[in-house]
Amino acid sequence: MFDISFGELLLIGVVALVVLGPERLPTVARTVGALIGRLQRFVSSVKTDIQRETSLSGLTELRSDIQDAAQTFQRHIETELAEVKASADGLRSEFTMAAQSAEQALAEVKDSVSADAQAVAPHAATEEPAAVPAKSSVLTPSLAMAAPLIEPSAYVPPSAVPSTPPTATPPASPSHS
Repeated sequence: MFDISFGELLLIGVVALVVLGPERLPTVARTVGALIGRLQRFVSSVKTDIQRETSLSGLTELRSDIQDAAQTFQRHIETELAEVKASADGLRSEFTMAAQSAEQALAEVKDSVSADAQAVAPHAATEEPAAVPAKSSVLTPSLAMAAPLIEPSAYVPPSAVPSTPPTATPPASPSHS
């Protein structure tokens, strides 16, 4: 702190002894020691305050860095969420279009089956009952997608059902020679 050598301190002590005398020197020394102690405590508290402020400024910088990172993360999540919503909306519209085309295909198949049933109905009264086709062969390429989902043979109008059931012939079994 101060650049004072031992010789200089000795000189200050001799001058103080001559000026103050041996009776007052110990009280003055105690007072000076107490003042120096207070000065040291004051300097250490100032150092502590300065260190606390610098660490607080560091924490403030850290806090701002963390807030920036959190905001960046939030923007990223919001962007991803918007992309997922757009994708879901696209899928929803595709499913809606697929459902509409399936409904159209179902209506066409029902119309075809109804027309086949009406064509068979006049022959049922005069001839032997004709078998209702198991599956309609009127499927167009646009209906090929809906064909596995629709079973046209499931719907037979009541007028197409003969009063007597047709006789079933058992399938021929292949013979092994």
